[in-house]
Amino acid sequence: MKSLILIGGGGHCKSVIDVVEQTGLYHIQGILDLADRVGQRVLDHPIIGTDSEIENWVGKAAFLVTIGQIQSPSLREAAYLRLKSQGAEIATVISPSAYVSRHAVIQPGTVVMHHALVNAGVIVGENCIVNTAAVIEHDVWVGEHSHISTGAFLNGDVRVDGRCFIGSGTTMNQGIWVVDGCVIGSGSVVTRSIDVVGTYAGVPARKISEN
Repeated sequence: MKSLILIGGGGHCKSVIDVVEQTGLYHIQGILDLADRVGQRVLDHPIIGTDSEIENWVGKAAFLVTIGQIQSPSLREAAYLRLKSQGAEIATVISPSAYVSRHAVIQPGTVVMHHALVNAGVIVGENCIVNTAAVIEHDVWVGEHSHISTGAFLNGDVRVDGRCFIGSGTTMNQGIWVVDGCVIGSGSVVTRSIDVVGTYAGVPARKISEN
């Protein structure tokens, strides 16, 4: 099995560890997190250093960003760009209980969690989270550094630009477009395209605040 270093040791990391272990494709060498957590463990895996030590592992292991994303993707994005700047190998991890069409494209750094469905013609960009039981229907495009949260439904031909957060249980009608950097609150129903950045929620979804 190939060695894998995880970046970020919070709650999302625990979920990703379970997915990684289920794949059987990687040996988790350790986790990089905050300095005051070095020596602790996340589940059975040690926190072995901080992200300042990334370059020490380049060429020895693949990497995956396991920092969670609620609303802002800034921490995940910064960690991912640091990996790329170091020339690191970046893993793509797909749960064996997920269904990903052979006609879909999952780009590097993305994790597809348990029981998610990604249908034909879908493109999911770099460093995304497709969380547990999310459904991404045919011909959807998801931009980089986005999080499609638990149980969200993206119907056919939806376009979600980069750095978006789509909350748990959200439904997006077919053909909807959401501009870069939006937050869609849990349980929302998006019936019209969103071309102004902000936080949206409700049924139907309406803008409730600036980001």
